[in-house]
Amino acid sequence: MEFLVSENIEKEAALVEAILYLEAGLIDEAAISRISGLSGEAVKAALEKLNERYAAAGSGIEISGIGGGIMISPKREHWEKLKERYGRKNEAKVSRAAMETLSIIAYSQPITRAEIEKIRGVSADNMIRLLLEKELIRETGKKDVPGKPTLYGTTKDFLRLFRLNSIAELPKLSDSDIERFELTGEQIY
Repeated sequence: MEFLVSENIEKEAALVEAILYLEAGLIDEAAISRISGLSGEAVKAALEKLNERYAAAGSGIEISGIGGGIMISPKREHWEKLKERYGRKNEAKVSRAAMETLSIIAYSQPITRAEIEKIRGVSADNMIRLLLEKELIRETGKKDVPGKPTLYGTTKDFLRLFRLNSIAELPKLSDSDIERFELTGEQIY
């Protein structure tokens, strides 16, 4: 049963809020529409209503767009105080070397193991295996060169961990970092 947007916006917003709460993770607007029986327009209006409600100073939560999906999450200012307890579970288990490898993949994707090693200067096998296990990176295909090495890229879990909607939201690199992440003109297999 579809509610009328203009007359029942509070009910629709409450229904969408309940879905977001129960999903406890990323969900897209089309899925909310299917679950709720609301039109896409009604879902958008409900999300706008929730954003207005959560924008109030007395609210500790907001709707976050992450990797093409949306979810209810703590406001950024509260997250800074809470992430030590609630958000660093995966991050704390990632070593400095794994974070360096993850950064290289995030900024250079798609990228091969050999290319990662060329940038880092050390073997990346263990770090890639660890990041695959944590589902922060994934295989994105094969590079069209002899040997067809595997290409790696980041996942939605990576975006969720760093509260990014897309890779485009990564902090900009300084000139010296850009040089560090660039490979020389030689072919790497």
